[in-house]
Amino acid sequence: MRRTSFARWPCSIARTMDLLGDQWTLLVLREAFYGVSRFDKFQLSLGIARNTLTERLDRLVGAGLLNRVRYQERPARYEYVLSEMGRDFFPALAAIMRWGDQWLGDGSPPPVTLLHNGCGHTTHAEVHCAHCQGKLTSEQVTIETAR
Repeated sequence: MRRTSFARWPCSIARTMDLLGDQWTLLVLREAFYGVSRFDKFQLSLGIARNTLTERLDRLVGAGLLNRVRYQERPARYEYVLSEMGRDFFPALAAIMRWGDQWLGDGSPPPVTLLHNGCGHTTHAEVHCAHCQGKLTSEQVTIETAR
């Protein structure tokens, strides 16, 4: 059975889920943010099948979130590094991490914390209004569609 593609839907969430919405793609991106860049290290850290990892890396390279960079000529070997587009996904990944820590944790401290290099404090993601810096919550926004 073929899955429905949302790639051309007039909805940014649907298009993003079409690209990133499977159980491995966000984990591959997470590892890239952790500094993993080589195929064998992705495979080792995730325990993912080679063919699945190859498909996810190809998808992320094709979409522009990762760049494939040759680091060895013979045999040809490549590493996968975050592009500007990929690095720009970090706030979304941090927000998912914060939500998971809050709602899906088992009472233990979070498995990963974020340390802000600017001030040295442990932090978490928050979403703020780009104009006034007020915190964005579902109660404090009105959603307007372009339709």
